[in-house]
Amino acid sequence: MAVTENALKKWEKAREFALGLPGGVEEFPWGESVAKVNRKVFVFLGVTDGSHPLGVTVKLRDEAAHAHALTFPGAEPSGYGLGKAGWVRIPLQERGAPTAELLCEWVEESYRAIAPKRLTAELDAR
Repeated sequence: MAVTENALKKWEKAREFALGLPGGVEEFPWGESVAKVNRKVFVFLGVTDGSHPLGVTVKLRDEAAHAHALTFPGAEPSGYGLGKAGWVRIPLQERGAPTAELLCEWVEESYRAIAPKRLTAELDAR
């Protein structure tokens, strides 16, 4: 599946936003991009080479946000048992995929679920 320009722009905005959060760093375990804080993943960004559908996976503890995320086409609880802990995979190439702004809100929520309090306090102070 070829990566669409619109999906790639959303992915790039979400990635840039994630890496701009206090302590946010990018690593490539398993050959995929992830954003980490304090050595813990807060968003799985996957790959952009077209070998897998473009998407992001975030941890949404807020029930309303979690339920909302699952209403998007192709969105599903994450595999490997992560779905039970609130992780949701959101494809970006589907028609009706979430906006970049909404993705960034979810990335921030995921960050807040994982980051230490001192870093979320730093974010709140911005």
